[in-house]
Amino acid sequence: MTESSSERRFILLFRLLMAWTFLYSASQVFNPNFSVAGFLSDTKTFHDVYAVLAKPAFDPALTFLVGCGHLLIGLSLLVGLMVRLSSAVAIALLLMYWTAHMDWPFIGNTDNFIIDYHIVYAVVCVYLIAKHAGHVWGLDAWAEKLALVDCHPRLRRLVA
Repeated sequence: MTESSSERRFILLFRLLMAWTFLYSASQVFNPNFSVAGFLSDTKTFHDVYAVLAKPAFDPALTFLVGCGHLLIGLSLLVGLMVRLSSAVAIALLLMYWTAHMDWPFIGNTDNFIIDYHIVYAVVCVYLIAKHAGHVWGLDAWAEKLALVDCHPRLRRLVA
């Protein structure tokens, strides 16, 4: 690691802030009044793409999967294990949410012109991948040394 101690603190801070964001989001998804179909049926720019997923038949399964995805991403970032994978999945989700909120060129409302917090969060996740954030006070450094990872080199990409 070539980062200074202050940069390592920022990496940890960003990782924990993103963990909190996804863990809190997971807690909201498990609210019985929440529905992914309700969220997706409000889309404007890419309505035809998301309307397929907004069907009532898909809602229970999709709501469960979104909640579990948020929970797993949040836990991964919290403990620093498989941060590369969880950050990549987080980026994909954030970009989907960004397009779902889009009423081109505004995102969510007229206060956000093209860029909103989804893009900022996605950039933070890119930073976490680039800086190997799981190695900064996380379990990725420990997991990289496991015999299982030595035996299966493909696993190294998840923790390296």
